[in-house]
Amino acid sequence: MYIYQTMSNSFGYLDIILLGMIAGFIILRLRSILGRKTGHDSKVYPDFSEKKFSIPQKETKPKKQNLEVLEGNDKKEFLRGAEIAYESILTSFAAGDLIKLKALLASNMFSNFSEAIKARNKNNIKSDFTFIGVKESSVEKYEKVKDNLFATVKFVAEVISVKKDKDNKIIEGNPDKIKFVTDSWKFTKNINNKSPNWYLAEIISQ
Repeated sequence: MYIYQTMSNSFGYLDIILLGMIAGFIILRLRSILGRKTGHDSKVYPDFSEKKFSIPQKETKPKKQNLEVLEGNDKKEFLRGAEIAYESILTSFAAGDLIKLKALLASNMFSNFSEAIKARNKNNIKSDFTFIGVKESSVEKYEKVKDNLFATVKFVAEVISVKKDKDNKIIEGNPDKIKFVTDSWKFTKNINNKSPNWYLAEIISQ
């Protein structure tokens, strides 16, 4: 019985020693793998991974646009807007929509369009107009005169245009025929105006 108790106690001590040795071995391995913190380690910000990677936003002054020339993306955007304005002006004129025209025309052009619409209405002439699309557009001339910008655009488009009298008889055009039209329009914009819009200032005769 005494021998049994002695052996049990011995095994208990051996278990503690073995566990201590295993724990010491694990601590040494961890220190060799992770290293020690010396106090000079760089700080790790826990929210860095949440922010993900992004280029820092520097406080830079907005790039000033060179208004002396029209090129690159500015030219592409201008022509895209000019094509939309071209279609809107033609369709609004055919429909006699003065409200839309006023937002697209310079004051002198608005007066001319208004007079033409009044004369058409007076003579009971009806305009049937279908805009097919712009086939080609290009900037023929661009210039800056003091505080005003001017850009002349050449349009080649497909339309169906018919004029009818008071009895609904066709007096001009063919409703079954698409025709090509070529126009040169001069647009203008004042650089001091907060509005980014250009306005039709002149229709140049070919």
